[in-house]
Amino acid sequence: MTPHPARRHLLPLLIPFLLAAPAQASTCHGRPGAGSIAGAVALPARGANFEAYSQLGVQMGRTHVHARVREVLLDAYAALARSRPGTHFVYGETGLKEGGRMRPHRTHQNGLSVDFMVPVLDPQGKSVPLPSSPLNKFGYGLEFDGSGKADDLRIDYAALAEHLYELQEAARKHKVGIALVIFDPALMPALLKTARGKELQGLPFMKGKPWIRHDEHYHVDFALPCQPAKAKAKAG
Repeated sequence: MTPHPARRHLLPLLIPFLLAAPAQASTCHGRPGAGSIAGAVALPARGANFEAYSQLGVQMGRTHVHARVREVLLDAYAALARSRPGTHFVYGETGLKEGGRMRPHRTHQNGLSVDFMVPVLDPQGKSVPLPSSPLNKFGYGLEFDGSGKADDLRIDYAALAEHLYELQEAARKHKVGIALVIFDPALMPALLKTARGKELQGLPFMKGKPWIRHDEHYHVDFALPCQPAKAKAKAG
């Protein structure tokens, strides 16, 4: 059926509004350590300069986040593609589609928690993705020493600092808070000595010792207003 002439004239005017349609809304409940989420969105498995830690993890639905957190992450990666086009970034586990406990994590329950695997350099100083396989627990089983080295890889502290800086900037842009950043305390001095180090000192780094080292990844809890945690149904 041919559209009415008046409707044909309206279509070009409507296109910008259709393209600008708001992204799916998410509602978080409770807190990262005890909560859930409705309307979570999956992160892209890969982009121009980033990829997920595991295709299996993606297929199992372990890379969902709050929609506004997704916007922050993608804006930060886009900024990094401009400032550090040769750097490869890998994100880790985030959360399940409906949130709740995702073992072995203690948090990651309401769509606001994201793990990022440390960016690394090979012996020639080239940026490479952190190795990921079942043998090293998809990257989570790697161990970096006090100087930031693991076998023939070393942590790219400058890239890590730039990523945290761009996350901070993107979060401000989208009016999303950052509640907590966890990174191995023994590796923090090297991070803060980078060119961006002084601009990271306002981030809420964990003061105490985390329950696991967080040397092969850094954890970020974002902050958004959430609904109260849903009450668990009692068994009959």
